[in-house]
Amino acid sequence: SKSDCSSILPLKTMAEFKESSDATRILHLISQEGESFDTTAKVGELSKLVQTMIDQDADQDEAQDIPLPNVKSQVLAKVVEFLQYYPTDPMIDIEKPIKSTKMEEIMSQEWYAKFVDVEQELLFELILAANYMDIKPLLDVTCCAVASQIKNKTPDEIRATFNLPNDFTPEEVEQVKKANQWANE
Repeated sequence: SKSDCSSILPLKTMAEFKESSDATRILHLISQEGESFDTTAKVGELSKLVQTMIDQDADQDEAQDIPLPNVKSQVLAKVVEFLQYYPTDPMIDIEKPIKSTKMEEIMSQEWYAKFVDVEQELLFELILAANYMDIKPLLDVTCCAVASQIKNKTPDEIRATFNLPNDFTPEEVEQVKKANQWANE
């Protein structure tokens, strides 16, 4: 039998987002620690995960709790900051491949470059939150920040930057170098 998908609501486009009637409805985004971060449904819907969790049948004047057990409070605070800023100045697509190691040269919008100028651990937590909450522009800018930290670095410099162990034996290193001699020419 054929499944009926007519009851599944399509995700909103940016134009529909701007015209959304959810501008005043309040969402309580609840962090892993149980801390609540308030935002409007209109802003919260930039997250496709949150968008799917909003009870469309509920009273529009009634606030709704949205549990986000995979997101820590410190990270959710930054995510909400991003979500609230984004509609005022939507992020321009990031040109790829990136041409610099400096975010302020990669991003034409200063706010976004400064937003990802955070401690490495928080940056990685933001990537995980953006992926979990399905917020593409946040995922793009945070991954770009990591890519800018890697750009033009040797494997040893990358390991040092991210505190990664070198688990290759000297023989394996030589084998990889021989197999990829063209890369060093």
